[in-house]
Amino acid sequence: MSTMSNPEEADTLAPELPAMFDGMKLAAVATILYVVIRCLNLKSRTEPPQVTCQDTVLSRYLLKSCPLLTKEYVPPLLWGKSGHLQTALYDGATATFDLFEALREHRTGGDVTMVICPGIGNHSEHKYIRTFVDHSQRQGYRCAVLNHLGALPNLELTAPRLFTYGCTWEFAAMVDSVKQAYPLTLLVVVGFSLGGNVVCKFLGENPSNQNRVICCISVCQGYSALRAQETFLQWDQCRRVYNFILADNMKKLILSHRSSFLTSSSSIGEVELSRLFAATSLMQIDDAIMRKFHGYSSVKDYYEEESCVQYIHNVSVPLLLVNSCDDPLVHPSLLEIPHSLAEKKPNVMFVLTQHGGHMGFFEGAMLLPHPLTWMDKVIVECVDALCWWEEERPACENQQKDLRTSDVSLTPGLRVIESNLIEDIKLNSAFRI
Repeated sequence: MSTMSNPEEADTLAPELPAMFDGMKLAAVATILYVVIRCLNLKSRTEPPQVTCQDTVLSRYLLKSCPLLTKEYVPPLLWGKSGHLQTALYDGATATFDLFEALREHRTGGDVTMVICPGIGNHSEHKYIRTFVDHSQRQGYRCAVLNHLGALPNLELTAPRLFTYGCTWEFAAMVDSVKQAYPLTLLVVVGFSLGGNVVCKFLGENPSNQNRVICCISVCQGYSALRAQETFLQWDQCRRVYNFILADNMKKLILSHRSSFLTSSSSIGEVELSRLFAATSLMQIDDAIMRKFHGYSSVKDYYEEESCVQYIHNVSVPLLLVNSCDDPLVHPSLLEIPHSLAEKKPNVMFVLTQHGGHMGFFEGAMLLPHPLTWMDKVIVECVDALCWWEEERPACENQQKDLRTSDVSLTPGLRVIESNLIEDIKLNSAFRI
């Protein structure tokens, strides 16, 4: 073994050691900055939403009346471009719902009620629901919010079952109750995440469900449960991690109602409940518990029948579908469904933002987000416009009908008439306000 016998060699190496450590520090700092930039997606550009729709009178009117659909969406500068951080910040059985009266008269002078279906395991007390409801009330909307079966804390189940991915009877019961209590009210149907699947399926199941409905708005849903669950097993965008977290929350919710399931009338027993402890994904929980609430023979059948993709093409009222490119829970391949639907159906508009995460859509200059999100504002803005459209629709339809039956070349004249109708609606709304 060699030793350093020359003192001059030691003197030569001594100044090199601090320089070497300085280089390591710089490399570590550069690595951390790179990771931060990648994780926070700071290099991503802010852009206006991508809007897919057919060229119709309604779509032109909506795009003119709703600046937020064409204006650049700017999330908080430091963290808002990260879909993960946006997502992290959002927060006979007897069906229950909460009713919130409007805080002012609606601008049209009419009676309009928003019937709202929250996300998985959510209810009226969740922060994003409270924020949206408060904003809607201040704009003259009554709000009815469904509390998913079994989701409210400290409220016992009256029958041995929970909400499921696409079971619509709870939402239907709430809608019927609102219609009976307010015979003259018109409805705006709103669904968040899993709630978006429920409301689109509800409207598409039976044409009569669309009676008195002005429009439907769905935010951040996945459209196909079967395809969504397959992507949830992937590690891309940490979907496997989100899957584990959601599964853990569902296990806690199910076990909190353990005594309700262990009854003679229940299809769930100790064997099924014991399988929960080993479950690490939503699919395992759905196979062990959720599909059995409605007697599905397999989890594949459960997902196919409970998904709105089987029914959404039957929706004929104006339908606004909103998603985000950086949503870690909704795989990009699932967005082909609303994109294709918007290209084929004149009543559908698909809005895709660059940022927003899953149910985030926060705005803010630098660090602290504004209390009101882009999602809250764009929903109310679009609903306001569609309420005016509903007021003026008979006149629009009559003028279009007269135009179609005339002998004059339709295309140039139709565009002029459409433009005039849009301006008339906007002038009327401004006058009435």
